[in-house]
Amino acid sequence: MPRQTSFRTREDIDRTWHHVDADGQILGRMAVSIARVLMGKHRPDYTPHVDCGDFIVVTNAEKIVLTGRKAEQRMVKSYSGYPGGQRTRPVGKVLEKHPERVVESAVRRMLPKSRLGRQMMTKLKVYAGTEHPHTAQQPAAMSC
Repeated sequence: MPRQTSFRTREDIDRTWHHVDADGQILGRMAVSIARVLMGKHRPDYTPHVDCGDFIVVTNAEKIVLTGRKAEQRMVKSYSGYPGGQRTRPVGKVLEKHPERVVESAVRRMLPKSRLGRQMMTKLKVYAGTEHPHTAQQPAAMSC
């Protein structure tokens, strides 16, 4: 008798915590590996319609590297909702003030654009410095 494929449910998943040190990491390459773990594609029992990913803590977000001239050429857009309220700023300026936003937006764009993707995004914790409040969870170091 052939084996049947078993699908994971929300209750079957045991989540682990991972720690990524962003010091000297290239933004895009780091975001790819983070998105892969958030989706759960690193697991042998990956199920596409279930959030089976792990938690990730990213520290030193202020020390990420943007290759080439992306810091000056790439723009971050924001819109207030009012006429004439669209602002564009270079990524380098945003990286100086809010480095967490740059990492979060890079990872968000690599996740599914659905309710499931928004749920996966809640498992990502990004901090500009070296300190984070998740030491009790004992996150294991993850290489990108």
